[in-house]
Amino acid sequence: MVVAGDFKNGITFDMDGAVMQVVEFQHVKPGKGAAFVRTKLKNVITGAVIEKTFNPTDKFENAYIDRKDLQYSYCDGELYHFMDTETWEETILDADKLPDNFKFVKEEMMCKIISWKGNVFGVEPPTFVELAVTDTDPGFAGNTATNTLKPATLETGAVIKVPLFINIGDVLKIDTRTGEYLSRA
Repeated sequence: MVVAGDFKNGITFDMDGAVMQVVEFQHVKPGKGAAFVRTKLKNVITGAVIEKTFNPTDKFENAYIDRKDLQYSYCDGELYHFMDTETWEETILDADKLPDNFKFVKEEMMCKIISWKGNVFGVEPPTFVELAVTDTDPGFAGNTATNTLKPATLETGAVIKVPLFINIGDVLKIDTRTGEYLSRA
């Protein structure tokens, strides 16, 4: 059990069947009336953020979010297959459970699968990945003075902006959170 008076940033709890995470909290003791806790909560499954006030004695059940490292195996159309490398169990997810930045994940990469009570609601790809460039316009000598960027297609099919000196076959380090080129690998 978690009591509203003990809220801290990051705590997850079950509120009316939804898993909520405390984003911000503030204990308020007005000069007149009873104290209360003003919070900003995020529904971890839908991503919706709400503001709510609680009595400091309100009690809620803890919600334990499971984060497990699984290896991305393959995709067969709309279904994505992940494997636990310890137990060899397979987890199959629909495309709608995957984030936009999953386009940077190639087969055999490890991803964090996020679930609550056995129901998977999210996938976190690795923060940084190294991918080869499969298609881009050739760079020209002398075009390095400006911060001009060109599109490049990576081995997973994702298209990002890269500096002019990047060529086909170069392996790049990519930040999957922003989709930006960081450096050559």
